[in-house]
Amino acid sequence: MPSDNPPPQPVNAHDVPEAMRRTPQLWLKPAGLGAAALAAVVIVAGLVDRGMASADLKKTAAQSSVSTVQLISPTSDTAAEPLTLPADVEANDIAALHARISGYIKDWKVDIGDHVKAGQVLADIDTPDLDQQLAQAKAALATATAKRGVAQISADRWSRLLQKNAVSQQETDEKTGDLAAKNADVQAAKADMDRLAALESFKRLTSPFDGVVTQRNAHVGALVTANAPNEPALFTVADVHRLRVYVHVPQAYSAELKPGLGAQITVPQYAGRTFDAKLVGTSEAVGAQSGALTAELMIDNPDGSLKPGDYAQAAFRLAPEGGVTLRLPAAAVMFRQKGIAVGVVDAQDKAHIRYITIRRDLGTQVEVATGLSATDRVIANPPDSLEEGETVRVAQRAAGRG
Repeated sequence: MPSDNPPPQPVNAHDVPEAMRRTPQLWLKPAGLGAAALAAVVIVAGLVDRGMASADLKKTAAQSSVSTVQLISPTSDTAAEPLTLPADVEANDIAALHARISGYIKDWKVDIGDHVKAGQVLADIDTPDLDQQLAQAKAALATATAKRGVAQISADRWSRLLQKNAVSQQETDEKTGDLAAKNADVQAAKADMDRLAALESFKRLTSPFDGVVTQRNAHVGALVTANAPNEPALFTVADVHRLRVYVHVPQAYSAELKPGLGAQITVPQYAGRTFDAKLVGTSEAVGAQSGALTAELMIDNPDGSLKPGDYAQAAFRLAPEGGVTLRLPAAAVMFRQKGIAVGVVDAQDKAHIRYITIRRDLGTQVEVATGLSATDRVIANPPDSLEEGETVRVAQRAAGRG
């Protein structure tokens, strides 16, 4: 079967292009090899350079992950620190005087602001009912006394007759018993009269001590009722020669309150003037609602400058516990789940979380009660991400004050 492919035809030299008819150049092969080698060197150099850049990048990233911190030292203060708190001023003694007997106000002799002495009459009360009761009691005493006299005579007579056997022992005992009963009647009548006479003394309302009248509700002709505590007092007298000052001191300072501790009292009406007071005692109990201890101070007030009810401020000078107070900037404090903490750095530049207790918050500064020493190197502004044992870079060594 004949083939479909035609037989090859001989090539004519004239049909070959001129470029293919040229003799091959011997230098092309070495040149290609050199170009390939150069390309390989360029590639290897690029890879090496890229590896070095990657290592530098990793090193830079590792270095940038280390926090740079500035260190401070806690401030040590041995001076007594001021503590200023609101205070209430009260009179040393204050008495609200009510009527002890019922009657009508006859007259009043003093008004508010008057200084009075102990026993001075403040008002007179007219008591017509009481006067009649006293007169009746005197008459009852006279009657009982007369009956006792008759019983005395009878008892004496029967005693003499008994010695002569003129009367029986029974009759004599009856007369003696009657005399004893009459003596008891006299004593009862006298006691009733003395009671009413004592009430009569309350017709004159007097001051119980030296002081000043701070309130008067007595009016001429007004009806007053005895033993009525719900009615307003006729007079209120206050002893202002010495005053009591009450201060609610936070529990954190309660251990430093000792009798004799001095305080400076100031009031708004006397700007720039201070009054010396002394601590005389405390309530010895912390209020459940306020969390404070009530301190009582005494202050002399000879010129009456201070008034009961004044709003005042008491400034104490409290010696720091242990003789030293440590303070830090508020920015150095961290709030962690376990409590309040600060960051400290050891000699190997390792950070540690140190939990502390705050004694007092001064706003820009805080006083540290426990958990810190004066030699600790504290991070001035610790990052929130600070971890225990983390390596840090110290920007400035602890030498400054907090």
